[in-house]
Amino acid sequence: MKTQERSSDDDERAMADLAEVSDWRSIWGPPATGAEAIRAMVDRVTTATGWRPWAPGDIDPDRYTWGLVTQRETVMLVLPDAVLPESPRSGWSAYEIGPSEVPLAEDGLDLHWPAQLELARQYWGPPVYVGPGDDVRIPPEWRGRRRHLAVWLRPGAEFHLYASQPGPDEDAAGFAYSVYASEVA
Repeated sequence: MKTQERSSDDDERAMADLAEVSDWRSIWGPPATGAEAIRAMVDRVTTATGWRPWAPGDIDPDRYTWGLVTQRETVMLVLPDAVLPESPRSGWSAYEIGPSEVPLAEDGLDLHWPAQLELARQYWGPPVYVGPGDDVRIPPEWRGRRRHLAVWLRPGAEFHLYASQPGPDEDAAGFAYSVYASEVA
């Protein structure tokens, strides 16, 4: 197993960018593909956030996502119902995890989780849920895929901070966060 620990600067910028969006309801749209759907999504997100499209030009007719760049130069991958920050150079991670090394990777995640959670709290406040990713209250599509999970609610959105769960099908582990469309007001 190999590990790395990098500065949290990218995460701090991305978390601050996400915190500045006060109402996510106007960002989400129908799950449609094609140039017109992408343009409509980019227009919605740009209007609501001030983020700018990362690349002009032709749009693949099969696409349903697009990248936008924040004022802090964070690239956000935007989907009709989710936003995924592209900040791969922050925090602790492990990779090339062998089957016998899964417990070591889990120990690393457990050790670094409190610092990740504290960083998110600085930008997003107190979470409504903090616990294991296999809790029965977690929707089945997420249950067991996360070792740790924290959730924040915003108008129209749920913020998820999580530690991935290494295992037989996953030879890398680390921390990530995403914003998902929600009916929460």
